[in-house]
Amino acid sequence: MSKKERLQKFEDLVIDLIRNSPDHTLTREQIISVLRLESKNEVKKLDKTLGRLSNQNRINRKDNYVYLDEAKKSSKKNASNNSNIVEGKLDVSARGTGYVITEDRDQDVMISSRDIGLALNDDKVRVKITGSKNDGQPRGEIIDIIERGKDFYVGTLNKVSKENFVIESDTKSVYTNFFVLPENLNTASDGDKVIFELIQWVHPKALPEARITSVLGKSGSNDANILSILAENDMVAEFPPEVEEYANQIPLEVPKEEIARRRDMRDENIFTIDPADAKDFDDALSIKVLDNGNYYLGVHIADVTHYLTPKSVLDEEAHTRGTSVYLVDRVIPMLPEVLSNGVCSLRPNEDKLTYSCFMEIAPNGKLVDYSVEETVIHSKQRFTYEEAQEVIDGKDHKFSEEITTVTKLARVLLDRRFREGAIDFDTPDPKFVLDKDGTPLKVILKKRIFAHRLIEECMLMANKTVATHVEEMRKASDKKRSKNLYPFFYRVHDKPDTEKLSGIAEQVKPIGIKFDVGNSISPKKINNLLKEVENTNLEYIVNGLMLRAMAKAEYSPDNIGHFGLGFGHYSHFTSPIRRYPDVIVHRLLKGYNSGAKVYTHDQLKKDGEHCSERERVAVDAERDSVKLKQVEFLSKKHGEVFTGTISGVMERGIFVTINDIYCEGMIRMSDLKTDYFVYNEKRHALVGRKSGKQFQLGDEIKVRVKSTDLQKRQIDLALA
Repeated sequence: MSKKERLQKFEDLVIDLIRNSPDHTLTREQIISVLRLESKNEVKKLDKTLGRLSNQNRINRKDNYVYLDEAKKSSKKNASNNSNIVEGKLDVSARGTGYVITEDRDQDVMISSRDIGLALNDDKVRVKITGSKNDGQPRGEIIDIIERGKDFYVGTLNKVSKENFVIESDTKSVYTNFFVLPENLNTASDGDKVIFELIQWVHPKALPEARITSVLGKSGSNDANILSILAENDMVAEFPPEVEEYANQIPLEVPKEEIARRRDMRDENIFTIDPADAKDFDDALSIKVLDNGNYYLGVHIADVTHYLTPKSVLDEEAHTRGTSVYLVDRVIPMLPEVLSNGVCSLRPNEDKLTYSCFMEIAPNGKLVDYSVEETVIHSKQRFTYEEAQEVIDGKDHKFSEEITTVTKLARVLLDRRFREGAIDFDTPDPKFVLDKDGTPLKVILKKRIFAHRLIEECMLMANKTVATHVEEMRKASDKKRSKNLYPFFYRVHDKPDTEKLSGIAEQVKPIGIKFDVGNSISPKKINNLLKEVENTNLEYIVNGLMLRAMAKAEYSPDNIGHFGLGFGHYSHFTSPIRRYPDVIVHRLLKGYNSGAKVYTHDQLKKDGEHCSERERVAVDAERDSVKLKQVEFLSKKHGEVFTGTISGVMERGIFVTINDIYCEGMIRMSDLKTDYFVYNEKRHALVGRKSGKQFQLGDEIKVRVKSTDLQKRQIDLALA
């Protein structure tokens, strides 16, 4: 490249920097900082370039500022005259390719990495459509950033030189590093995991500038790793001071006048069953058999809405969070601990305010009658799941009669539910034994016992009953059952995508399993497949494939039923300490009981989208924390051999799930050195060209831990 060409390129770079900066204005010092000009010669080169551009009237200089007068006007004019401009949310893959999700197009707009410009993952952007791929998918380039998708990011601070600091982002889809000026370090030092915000980014060829807002700890430490997972998912653990202050002012004692206006259940035998390490007890049970032989089941739920005043700082924070998050070594609660573990928690031997669903259920499991009432309880017994299971198995206890009775009812409800079309998924739940520093010492698969089923069936019955209750109110009031009359907040689950199910059928066909999807899918077909692989090494793999093929359950005022459970009407009522949708349901029910309308259909629509999104984020964070601990555990096992089952086969390698700890790693194609393997699409297998040896879904193989990457939470395996 000639000297003239190099100068021209540098001039173009400076012009682009100014054009892409806020208000199309930069100071000389900002340009020096953004371009990382460190030598006197480089700064001298910039000054000469600014002089030439000013003489050519391509830029204006005033005091220390450099700006373009007409840039903003012309860019707006061009955008407004172009009919191929669309707006949407940017999703950037780990490889750097972007996809803009728009409301008015069936397909996402694909953006190559060179056309993403200054946009980052989750940004709301304006896109110019430039063409389409062979398959019809539109392609485009980002021309404007309407709104940044994140308020903060997480990464690791690296000291490059005395005054030079760079943050390497942890988020896979944030494809660039950030530079930090010394005055914006906020006490952070080399090697710290940090939360930071974007100050400005003026050109794709320059690093964006960041300001560190908090230090999570040294990179690699347990706290830093866990807290960075929260930050990656737009969460923070601490509550704002004003929220803590509000919560601490709530009285612990239940007022006598409040007890007087409620149904008093304090003399009844009421008990809780929860995990051994649980502190937020939000549901309790009572059970007896009536003279007519029917069961009388009481499901008593913490009355969170009594304390959660709408639009208060406490309510706003709970709504923003949407849900509690259960990470491997800690809980990030939706409500401050003074409420979640104290005031609202249905602890034994304490008076507590509750909202109860009483159900009279026939011996065949059919609901005969019900009521939903504000109550006060005094739990007489706190069972762990394991303690309750001992009583189920015959151990004598003062609550033996109640446990035996509710166990009989739960078995009836379970059998009836599956007969009526519920799907019986069974997926493993890995648990970790951690030392005081959070290092995993052991991985165990949590055993599913009937005590879990017992609580699940009682909660499902209550959730179903309150949703049916609103439907009955509509029938009594309006033959048209208008959605605007008694709007409600449902937990809905759509039918699965038949194309995805056909993909599963293709995967299991080569291993001798027939899964007939046909033109329609039913829970019976799915259950038959799950039954066929039960107690085989394919059980968890097929369950996992099926779960990924299912539609995601969501919250909505528009009821389409719950396909997975086989319920026509279903809501979430039983966990308001840890789920905001349950708070909404309680408010709706209380409002209708007093003749008030507390939410409109449109409000519930927005809340449904928000709560569904917060739930997805929480699930991602929980999975990330499990994967982190699995990678940590195996990072101490390099070279060790494990038995695993092939859980996926692709052109680039084999996914293997290690049986004992249900942890998935990958054997890359380059590590299959015994032969040249080719991917056989029909058989979903890798087949050796010389030996004919194949690796197929469900095959059990021995693997060796080759390497682990805590930052990416990845495990590389090799054949043993």
